[in-house]
Amino acid sequence: MPLIKHGTEIENDWVFVPSENFPPPASSGGYSYAFADFILHADTLLQSNIQIGVRLSPEDDPAELAKHLGRISLIEISFPRYTDGRGYSQAQLLRRRYGYQGELRAVGHVLRDQILYMNRSGFDAFETARADLSDIVEALQEYADFYQPAADGNQSVFARRHEKA
Repeated sequence: MPLIKHGTEIENDWVFVPSENFPPPASSGGYSYAFADFILHADTLLQSNIQIGVRLSPEDDPAELAKHLGRISLIEISFPRYTDGRGYSQAQLLRRRYGYQGELRAVGHVLRDQILYMNRSGFDAFETARADLSDIVEALQEYADFYQPAADGNQSVFARRHEKA
């Protein structure tokens, strides 16, 4: 599946380790673990010499990651269906409330029409078989001004108006 970050297609250097393949691999590199596996084995994983990532499902609570965020390099948020919007809320919480600065990647059922709103929610990378690079770049440039504040760091139209006054 193509991985697009900051408007460029990049190589995916991360490996997702499913629960049935736990414990973690012994080699170096970046490994992403299911949320439940990470919570259960956080101390062991964070003491290893590997880069750690966590994959959240819609039902997972990002608050449980808050104390570990400084040591997590990647958070993948899974979209099992395009109609499930809980990942947007998880991204907003991670960026705005908990101050997560690492890579936030949307994985799963990611459609071109969702890319702009995912980016506004704080995602900076998208793994999708449903859109190619040109579709994603086009989606990210579709609108330049927004009325709602968001996690993407862009100032809203209202904030700019109040600044001028």
